[in-house]
Amino acid sequence: MNKNKVFVACDTTNIKKIKTIINKTSNSKLKIGYKFGLEFLNSKDGRKFISTLKNKIIFGDYKFSDIPNTCFSAVKAIKDLNFNYITVHINSGLESLIATKKAAGKTKVAGVTVLTSLNEKSLREIGYNKKIKKLVYHQANLAKKANLDAIVCSGQEVQTVKKVFKKEIITPGIRLNSLTHDQKRVLTPRQAYSNGSDWLVIGRPITKGNIKKNIQTLVDHLNQ
Repeated sequence: MNKNKVFVACDTTNIKKIKTIINKTSNSKLKIGYKFGLEFLNSKDGRKFISTLKNKIIFGDYKFSDIPNTCFSAVKAIKDLNFNYITVHINSGLESLIATKKAAGKTKVAGVTVLTSLNEKSLREIGYNKKIKKLVYHQANLAKKANLDAIVCSGQEVQTVKKVFKKEIITPGIRLNSLTHDQKRVLTPRQAYSNGSDWLVIGRPITKGNIKKNIQTLVDHLNQ
């Protein structure tokens, strides 16, 4: 039986806190990885700590978004950290996606679609005239063309992405209750898995408060 897969978002610069998160999220009923975002990756001790991690699935959520040469060079600069996954914004364009994939080697490259903190109004403010699902569908096609290994998208767009992209789908914006925080397009874990997500990214619902209890709540939720 395949285990449900979860990336725990380590959104802090506190090394002691991250060690606690890693220690307390170990669970035989889930496949656990650890996602490090810009806050930690840009912190003073971030790189050093990641270089010490052994036998963990690690996800460097850099969200690279730049010209092709810069993306290529930036990915080369972090190769020594041996991430299992890194991210690039699909909006950076096909050439940048191809350059990122080329530089990544064995590291899987996940293309980031429309951020889960955005909604239809947000897209109009930026200047897009496509609806979210149509834009994400378009982005999924671009990710496929660049031969990316995964796509990061809201659980609400997973079924749309799966029409054209047949590899891994990673879903942030997961909530176990009505607290959405700064997210706008959210789903519960069961809803996201039901839609076809391969990995969920969960931060505060796990890392805030009693971590072991939160993990058990997640396991119970998935077994309902």
